[in-house]
Amino acid sequence: MDEILLRLEKIERLLTSQTMLQKEVLNFNEAAEYLELSLSHLYRLTSTKQIPHFCPQGKKLYFNRQELDAWLQRNRQTTTEEIEKMATDYIIKKGRV
Repeated sequence: MDEILLRLEKIERLLTSQTMLQKEVLNFNEAAEYLELSLSHLYRLTSTKQIPHFCPQGKKLYFNRQELDAWLQRNRQTTTEEIEKMATDYIIKKGRV
């Protein structure tokens, strides 16, 4: 019986996440779940204007899912391979000048 309940809970979580991926605008709780952040941390990010959000009526916060994706992908770290290629390209270019 417990195993069935666990499986049903897992199915419910999967359905909820699939629904969230289809939504363009997320509410505060959905955004926290989508970003895997605590509610207090997300609130801190909004209050310090570190994350893009909307507050149309001055109380409830909303988030554009695509903007959240862009926010998540900021500050990309260059790989060692990319750095080595840039260094090689630089040396080759400098050698020709």
